[in-house]
Amino acid sequence: MEGGKRVKEPVLVTGIDITAVFRRHVKSVYRLCYSYLGCAADAEDATQSTFMKLVDAPRTFNDEEHEKAWLLACAANVCKDELKSARRKRRGEMPADVADGRARSESDDLMEAVLALPVELKDCVYLHYYEGYKTDEIAKMTGAPPSTVRNRLSDARAKLRVALG
Repeated sequence: MEGGKRVKEPVLVTGIDITAVFRRHVKSVYRLCYSYLGCAADAEDATQSTFMKLVDAPRTFNDEEHEKAWLLACAANVCKDELKSARRKRRGEMPADVADGRARSESDDLMEAVLALPVELKDCVYLHYYEGYKTDEIAKMTGAPPSTVRNRLSDARAKLRVALG
């Protein structure tokens, strides 16, 4: 105790420094949250909520991949809850970052098309193309059979082809 106040010790997640876990995975978690929510501020809030769940309920992971998979699944659930929330429904629209008037690039068009996909397709696209997971790994993470994951990726590619011309 210092001057009547407790000095907080570094938070450990079952022997792992939460700061190290955060540094390893914050970008991946943020990208997933942004792909769901389409707004930087909401994605930051969801990212923080995801890591707070780990702080509040520490757990043991087999390795860094298991750690990352858990965080991404948790982040997806946080975002789904946010999308269902009454607060978001009252706003009446999906928030989007304000455009600065510059010409949109192809990557902006692609990101917009990916964000417009249904949730189950968006999950598979993000995990496969942005995070590099194989369909069998995505199947374990989502609880869907590998053939369903492959079909979702195929459906997503078809929808993206139509959306992007």
